[in-house]
Amino acid sequence: MGTSKGTRSQAQTSSATLNIGGNHVQITNPDKMLFPEMGITKGRFMQELVRLSPYLLPACEGRYLTTIRYPDGVSGKFFYQKNAPEPTPPYVKTAVSEGISYVVLNDITTLLWLGNLACIEYHPSLHKVHDPLPTEWIIDLDPSVEEEPRIMEAASLVGDMLEQLGLRSVPKTSGATGVQIVIPIEQGPSFTQLKELGHVVAAYLCERHPKLFTIERFKKNRGTNIYIDYMQHDKGRTIAAPYTPRATRYASVSMPLTWDEVRRNPMPRDFHLLNAADRLQLTGDLIQLEPKQHIEPVLEALASHIAALQKRR
Repeated sequence: MGTSKGTRSQAQTSSATLNIGGNHVQITNPDKMLFPEMGITKGRFMQELVRLSPYLLPACEGRYLTTIRYPDGVSGKFFYQKNAPEPTPPYVKTAVSEGISYVVLNDITTLLWLGNLACIEYHPSLHKVHDPLPTEWIIDLDPSVEEEPRIMEAASLVGDMLEQLGLRSVPKTSGATGVQIVIPIEQGPSFTQLKELGHVVAAYLCERHPKLFTIERFKKNRGTNIYIDYMQHDKGRTIAAPYTPRATRYASVSMPLTWDEVRRNPMPRDFHLLNAADRLQLTGDLIQLEPKQHIEPVLEALASHIAALQKRR
Protein backbone atom coordinates (compact mmCIF):
# COMPACT_ATOMS: atom_id res chain seq x y z
CA MET A 1 0.00 0.00 0.00
CA GLY A 2 1.36 3.44 -0.92
CA THR A 3 2.06 6.23 1.54
CA SER A 4 0.78 9.73 0.95
CA LYS A 5 3.18 12.68 1.07
CA GLY A 6 1.41 13.98 4.15
CA THR A 7 1.71 10.64 5.93
CA ARG A 8 5.35 10.30 4.95
CA SER A 9 6.16 13.79 6.17
CA GLN A 10 4.42 13.09 9.45
CA ALA A 11 6.32 9.78 9.87
CA GLN A 12 9.68 11.41 9.20
CA THR A 13 9.10 14.11 11.80
CA SER A 14 7.62 11.77 14.42
CA SER A 15 9.43 11.15 17.67
CA ALA A 16 9.15 9.17 20.87
CA THR A 17 10.83 9.30 24.26
CA LEU A 18 12.17 6.20 25.99
CA ASN A 19 12.57 6.09 29.76
CA ILE A 20 15.54 3.87 30.63
CA GLY A 21 16.39 3.70 34.31
CA GLY A 22 15.02 7.20 34.82
CA ASN A 23 16.97 8.62 31.87
CA HIS A 24 15.03 9.98 28.91
CA VAL A 25 16.24 9.21 25.37
CA GLN A 26 14.43 10.87 22.49
CA ILE A 27 14.01 8.87 19.30
CA THR A 28 13.42 11.08 16.27
CA ASN A 29 12.45 10.17 12.70
CA PRO A 30 12.29 6.38 13.26
CA ASP A 31 11.12 5.84 9.67
CA LYS A 32 14.16 7.52 8.12
CA MET A 33 15.90 5.02 5.84
CA LEU A 34 19.50 4.42 6.92
CA PHE A 35 20.31 1.34 4.79
CA PRO A 36 18.12 1.68 1.65
CA GLU A 37 19.22 -1.54 -0.05
CA MET A 38 18.48 -3.58 3.08
CA GLY A 39 15.30 -1.68 3.94
CA ILE A 40 16.61 -0.79 7.40
CA THR A 41 15.11 2.33 8.94
CA LYS A 42 16.50 4.20 11.91
CA GLY A 43 13.89 2.54 14.11
CA ARG A 44 14.96 -0.95 12.99
CA PHE A 45 18.62 0.03 13.29
CA MET A 46 18.09 1.00 16.91
CA GLN A 47 16.20 -2.21 17.62
CA GLU A 48 19.19 -4.17 16.33
CA LEU A 49 21.58 -2.01 18.38
CA VAL A 50 19.66 -3.06 21.48
CA ARG A 51 20.01 -6.72 20.49
CA LEU A 52 23.74 -6.27 19.82
CA SER A 53 24.34 -4.29 23.01
CA PRO A 54 25.28 -7.28 25.26
CA TYR A 55 28.24 -7.81 22.88
CA LEU A 56 29.01 -4.32 21.57
CA LEU A 57 29.03 -2.60 24.98
CA PRO A 58 31.78 -4.80 26.52
CA ALA A 59 33.91 -4.11 23.43
CA CYS A 60 33.59 -0.33 23.94
CA GLU A 61 33.27 0.01 27.72
CA GLY A 62 35.78 2.28 29.42
CA ARG A 63 37.43 3.40 26.17
CA TYR A 64 37.66 6.63 24.21
CA LEU A 65 35.03 6.32 21.47
CA THR A 66 35.05 7.67 17.94
CA THR A 67 31.85 7.25 15.94
CA ILE A 68 31.03 7.78 12.28
CA ARG A 69 27.70 9.53 11.71
CA TYR A 70 25.48 9.26 8.65
CA PRO A 71 22.61 11.72 9.22
CA ASP A 72 21.03 10.91 5.84
CA GLY A 73 21.82 7.21 5.77
CA VAL A 74 24.79 5.29 4.40
CA SER A 75 24.35 6.68 0.90
CA GLY A 76 24.64 10.26 2.18
CA LYS A 77 27.42 12.39 3.61
CA PHE A 78 29.19 11.28 6.79
CA PHE A 79 31.60 12.65 9.35
CA TYR A 80 33.80 11.36 12.17
CA GLN A 81 32.66 12.35 15.66
CA LYS A 82 35.43 12.47 18.24
CA ASN A 83 34.23 15.24 20.55
CA ALA A 84 31.02 14.34 22.38
CA PRO A 85 28.05 15.80 20.45
CA GLU A 86 26.43 18.86 22.01
CA PRO A 87 24.20 19.10 23.89
CA THR A 88 25.44 16.08 25.82
CA PRO A 89 22.83 14.60 28.19
CA PRO A 90 23.87 14.32 31.86
CA TYR A 91 23.79 10.50 31.72
CA VAL A 92 26.50 10.36 29.03
CA LYS A 93 29.99 9.81 30.46
CA THR A 94 32.93 11.52 28.78
CA ALA A 95 36.72 11.45 29.15
CA VAL A 96 39.27 13.96 27.90
CA SER A 97 42.39 12.96 25.99
CA GLU A 98 44.68 15.42 24.20
CA GLY A 99 42.03 18.13 24.38
CA ILE A 100 39.21 16.00 22.98
CA SER A 101 36.19 15.14 25.11
CA TYR A 102 35.29 11.61 24.01
CA VAL A 103 32.08 9.72 24.74
CA VAL A 104 32.69 6.65 26.91
CA LEU A 105 30.15 4.04 25.84
CA ASN A 106 29.31 2.12 29.00
CA ASP A 107 25.54 1.60 28.86
CA ILE A 108 22.50 1.01 26.69
CA THR A 109 21.15 4.52 27.28
CA THR A 110 24.25 6.12 25.77
CA LEU A 111 24.18 3.64 22.89
CA LEU A 112 20.59 4.54 22.03
CA TRP A 113 21.37 8.25 22.25
CA LEU A 114 24.22 7.75 19.78
CA GLY A 115 22.05 5.55 17.56
CA ASN A 116 19.43 8.28 17.37
CA LEU A 117 22.16 10.64 16.12
CA ALA A 118 22.77 8.15 13.28
CA CYS A 119 26.13 7.06 14.71
CA ILE A 120 26.37 3.89 12.65
CA GLU A 121 29.99 2.86 13.31
CA TYR A 122 31.71 2.52 16.70
CA HIS A 123 35.51 2.70 16.87
CA PRO A 124 36.92 2.53 20.43
CA SER A 125 40.50 3.16 21.49
CA LEU A 126 42.79 0.18 21.90
CA HIS A 127 43.36 0.98 25.56
CA LYS A 128 41.17 1.99 28.48
CA VAL A 129 40.64 5.56 29.64
CA HIS A 130 43.68 6.93 31.54
CA ASP A 131 45.61 3.68 30.98
CA PRO A 132 48.43 3.70 28.39
CA LEU A 133 48.71 -0.10 28.04
CA PRO A 134 46.84 -2.08 25.39
CA THR A 135 44.17 -4.55 26.49
CA GLU A 136 44.69 -6.89 23.53
CA TRP A 137 46.92 -7.25 20.48
CA ILE A 138 45.39 -6.83 17.02
CA ILE A 139 46.81 -7.52 13.57
CA ASP A 140 44.82 -5.83 10.79
CA LEU A 141 44.64 -7.39 7.32
CA ASP A 142 43.71 -4.74 4.77
CA PRO A 143 42.98 -5.78 1.16
CA SER A 144 44.29 -3.60 -1.65
CA VAL A 145 41.35 -4.44 -3.92
CA GLU A 146 37.64 -4.01 -3.28
CA GLU A 147 36.77 -7.70 -3.56
CA GLU A 148 39.53 -9.92 -2.14
CA PRO A 149 38.73 -13.65 -2.39
CA ARG A 150 41.98 -14.54 -0.57
CA ILE A 151 41.29 -12.62 2.63
CA MET A 152 40.28 -15.69 4.65
CA GLU A 153 43.27 -17.65 3.34
CA ALA A 154 45.47 -14.78 4.51
CA ALA A 155 43.79 -14.77 7.93
CA SER A 156 44.37 -18.53 8.28
CA LEU A 157 48.08 -18.12 7.57
CA VAL A 158 48.38 -15.44 10.26
CA GLY A 159 46.46 -17.64 12.70
CA ASP A 160 48.72 -20.62 11.93
CA MET A 161 51.85 -18.58 12.59
CA LEU A 162 50.48 -17.25 15.88
CA GLU A 163 49.68 -20.83 16.89
CA GLN A 164 53.28 -21.81 16.16
CA LEU A 165 54.30 -19.04 18.57
CA GLY A 166 52.02 -20.59 21.18
CA LEU A 167 49.38 -17.85 20.93
CA ARG A 168 45.62 -18.30 20.64
CA SER A 169 43.73 -15.80 18.52
CA VAL A 170 40.24 -14.92 17.32
CA PRO A 171 39.65 -13.71 13.75
CA LYS A 172 36.92 -11.17 13.07
CA THR A 173 35.62 -9.57 9.94
CA SER A 174 36.15 -5.82 9.91
CA GLY A 175 32.64 -5.53 8.52
CA ALA A 176 34.08 -3.82 5.45
CA THR A 177 36.58 -5.78 3.31
CA GLY A 178 39.26 -6.82 5.77
CA VAL A 179 39.86 -9.16 8.68
CA GLN A 180 41.41 -8.44 12.05
CA ILE A 181 43.15 -11.02 14.21
CA VAL A 182 42.56 -10.40 17.91
CA ILE A 183 45.04 -11.92 20.37
CA PRO A 184 43.66 -11.71 23.94
CA ILE A 185 46.53 -10.93 26.32
CA GLU A 186 47.08 -10.24 29.96
CA GLN A 187 47.79 -6.56 30.33
CA GLY A 188 51.46 -5.64 30.66
CA PRO A 189 53.23 -5.27 27.30
CA SER A 190 53.41 -1.83 25.71
CA PHE A 191 52.19 -0.82 22.26
CA THR A 192 55.81 -0.52 21.16
CA GLN A 193 56.61 -4.10 22.17
CA LEU A 194 53.57 -5.43 20.36
CA LYS A 195 54.33 -3.42 17.22
CA GLU A 196 57.85 -4.86 17.19
CA LEU A 197 56.45 -8.37 17.44
CA GLY A 198 53.86 -7.52 14.76
CA HIS A 199 56.65 -6.37 12.46
CA VAL A 200 58.46 -9.69 12.87
CA VAL A 201 55.27 -11.66 12.14
CA ALA A 202 54.44 -9.49 9.13
CA ALA A 203 57.96 -9.59 7.66
CA TYR A 204 58.10 -13.37 7.98
CA LEU A 205 54.74 -13.83 6.27
CA CYS A 206 55.73 -11.44 3.47
CA GLU A 207 58.92 -13.44 2.90
CA ARG A 208 57.04 -16.76 2.84
CA HIS A 209 54.10 -15.49 0.74
CA PRO A 210 55.39 -12.59 -1.38
CA LYS A 211 52.43 -12.72 -3.79
CA LEU A 212 49.87 -12.54 -0.99
CA PHE A 213 51.18 -10.19 1.72
CA THR A 214 52.87 -6.80 1.90
CA ILE A 215 53.95 -4.29 4.53
CA GLU A 216 54.15 -1.48 1.98
CA ARG A 217 52.40 1.48 3.65
CA PHE A 218 51.44 3.29 0.43
CA LYS A 219 48.42 1.68 -1.17
CA LYS A 220 49.48 2.71 -4.67
CA ASN A 221 52.61 0.54 -4.28
CA ARG A 222 50.91 -2.60 -2.94
CA GLY A 223 49.55 -4.02 -6.18
CA THR A 224 46.95 -6.63 -5.24
CA ASN A 225 48.76 -7.81 -2.09
CA ILE A 226 47.07 -7.77 1.30
CA TYR A 227 48.56 -5.24 3.68
CA ILE A 228 49.52 -6.56 7.12
CA ASP A 229 48.92 -3.44 9.18
CA TYR A 230 50.75 -4.01 12.45
CA MET A 231 51.14 -0.20 12.85
CA GLN A 232 47.43 0.47 13.39
CA HIS A 233 47.62 -1.11 16.83
CA ASP A 234 48.86 1.92 18.71
CA LYS A 235 47.93 4.44 21.40
CA GLY A 236 45.49 7.05 20.08
CA ARG A 237 44.36 4.91 17.15
CA THR A 238 41.16 2.95 16.76
CA ILE A 239 39.86 -0.18 15.06
CA ALA A 240 36.22 -1.01 14.33
CA ALA A 241 34.85 -2.65 17.46
CA PRO A 242 33.70 -6.25 17.39
CA TYR A 243 29.94 -6.25 16.73
CA THR A 244 29.82 -2.69 15.40
CA PRO A 245 27.58 -2.09 12.40
CA ARG A 246 29.41 -0.75 9.35
CA ALA A 247 28.16 1.76 6.81
CA THR A 248 28.05 -0.63 3.86
CA ARG A 249 25.13 -1.08 1.51
CA TYR A 250 24.55 -4.55 2.97
CA ALA A 251 24.55 -3.29 6.60
CA SER A 252 27.45 -5.53 7.59
CA VAL A 253 28.53 -6.11 11.18
CA SER A 254 32.09 -6.75 12.38
CA MET A 255 31.85 -10.38 13.43
CA PRO A 256 34.23 -12.69 15.33
CA LEU A 257 34.56 -16.13 13.74
CA THR A 258 35.90 -19.53 14.64
CA TRP A 259 38.93 -20.76 12.72
CA ASP A 260 36.77 -23.54 11.26
CA GLU A 261 34.47 -20.87 9.84
CA VAL A 262 37.44 -19.02 8.37
CA ARG A 263 38.50 -22.17 6.54
CA ARG A 264 35.03 -22.30 4.94
CA ASN A 265 35.83 -18.93 3.32
CA PRO A 266 32.89 -16.73 4.34
CA MET A 267 32.41 -13.23 2.97
CA PRO A 268 32.40 -10.27 5.38
CA ARG A 269 29.00 -9.28 3.97
CA ASP A 270 27.54 -12.59 5.21
CA PHE A 271 27.18 -11.06 8.68
CA HIS A 272 24.81 -8.10 8.82
CA LEU A 273 22.26 -6.29 10.97
CA LEU A 274 19.44 -8.62 9.99
CA ASN A 275 21.19 -11.81 11.15
CA ALA A 276 23.98 -10.79 13.56
CA ALA A 277 22.02 -10.89 16.82
CA ASP A 278 20.48 -14.28 16.00
CA ARG A 279 23.94 -15.68 15.28
CA LEU A 280 25.34 -14.32 18.54
CA GLN A 281 22.63 -16.04 20.56
CA LEU A 282 24.09 -19.30 19.24
CA THR A 283 27.84 -18.54 19.34
CA GLY A 284 28.13 -16.16 22.28
CA ASP A 285 30.94 -13.63 22.42
CA LEU A 286 33.88 -15.51 20.90
CA ILE A 287 36.37 -12.84 21.97
CA GLN A 288 35.21 -12.61 25.58
CA LEU A 289 35.08 -16.42 25.79
CA GLU A 290 38.77 -16.71 24.82
CA PRO A 291 40.96 -16.59 27.97
CA LYS A 292 43.64 -13.93 28.13
CA GLN A 293 47.19 -15.23 27.84
CA HIS A 294 50.66 -14.12 28.90
CA ILE A 295 52.63 -12.94 25.88
CA GLU A 296 55.84 -12.11 27.77
CA PRO A 297 57.58 -15.44 26.87
CA VAL A 298 57.17 -14.64 23.16
CA LEU A 299 58.43 -11.09 23.67
CA GLU A 300 61.43 -12.35 25.65
CA ALA A 301 62.27 -14.86 22.93
CA LEU A 302 62.06 -12.09 20.34
CA ALA A 303 64.35 -9.84 22.40
CA SER A 304 66.89 -12.66 22.76
CA HIS A 305 66.78 -13.33 19.02
CA ILE A 306 67.36 -9.65 18.19
CA ALA A 307 70.23 -9.46 20.70
CA ALA A 308 71.85 -12.54 19.14
CA LEU A 309 71.59 -11.04 15.66
CA GLN A 310 73.15 -7.80 16.83
CA LYS A 311 76.04 -9.72 18.42
CA ARG A 312 76.83 -11.40 15.10
CA ARG A 313 77.14 -8.06 13.33
